[in-house]
Amino acid sequence: MIIDRSSPIPQYFQLQTWLIEQIEQGVFKTDDKIPTEEELAQITGLARATIRQAIQNLVHMGYLIRKKRLGTFVIERRTGREKKPMIGILLPDIRTGYAPILARGAEDEAARSNYSLILCNTDDLFVKADFHATRLIENSVSGVVFIPTAADDERNHQIVDKFIRHNIPVVLADRTVQFQDLDYVTTDNFDGGYKLTEYLIQKGHTRIGISLSDRFSTERDRLSGYKRALLDHNLPIDPDIIMIHRGPFVEKPYVQHARTLLKRSNNVSAIFAGHDRIAYVVFSVAEQMNISIPEEVSLVGYDDLEPACTHMVPLTTMHQPIYEMGQESMRMIINRISGVCNGGQQLVLKSVFKDGGSVKERNL
Repeated sequence: MIIDRSSPIPQYFQLQTWLIEQIEQGVFKTDDKIPTEEELAQITGLARATIRQAIQNLVHMGYLIRKKRLGTFVIERRTGREKKPMIGILLPDIRTGYAPILARGAEDEAARSNYSLILCNTDDLFVKADFHATRLIENSVSGVVFIPTAADDERNHQIVDKFIRHNIPVVLADRTVQFQDLDYVTTDNFDGGYKLTEYLIQKGHTRIGISLSDRFSTERDRLSGYKRALLDHNLPIDPDIIMIHRGPFVEKPYVQHARTLLKRSNNVSAIFAGHDRIAYVVFSVAEQMNISIPEEVSLVGYDDLEPACTHMVPLTTMHQPIYEMGQESMRMIINRISGVCNGGQQLVLKSVFKDGGSVKERNL
């Protein structure tokens, strides 16, 4: 099926991508005439205007040429196009969370080396990452910094492979995937998760709930640190107070997590939010339930982001070097582009514990 009408990818772009694949795979060879607009309309069910837009784009990109009264033909493309001094960055959402901070670090570092950035928002969706990957390849970027999406490792690796097939190096930022040969810059999320949990235990909390997603390596590592800290202090791991969302961040599931963990019958005295945005949701739900933080329930987060509401008690959290992560990701990709280093570079930065006052010592 050439066109997926349920996809968020524009239909002209889907057709355009399909035609490129046919050309690159040799189905349509140099000097071959491609199907007419009418024939493509019959094959795809698309409007003629949509088909015309896709074909015109391919003419501009150097794949096709229109010949008056003869049709549209495949032309030989120049190989080894010169890469432009541009680097693409695929990130979840430039408006929220840690992504704006990471992007600023990357942009500042790129400017120092006379590179420009193309920012692409994936919304943590594989289809959007795939769409933008094609766009970056068409723009002949020199390299890419990629924050993996909420898809599985195999699909994220497909995005990386797409760039590699076009000789475009890739560095992963923040999140990683389970392939050892990839370059990445991240932080020690296991250590951070361990330290936060141990801090709560030292404050007398023995029943600590947790709320996070299992779709990202970062939060999976924080969960592992949480579990290890409990085991090291001879505390049970209770699956009833481990709340897992199986997707990217949206508030609704975390509202339900918070309501479950804050039920007095669960006897949870502290909550570990997988990142600060989840912590803000917990705080809001606690207010609605007339539960005081930290007087009744202690709360920790992760990232050290600006608070979502000004009246919220300062959050105890792990300060991630997010700006520095953007800087180091950009340095690594520029080194790859320049040939200073080969693949397989991994950099793990340290986060710093920050006591904000959202944890109260529990008297046993």
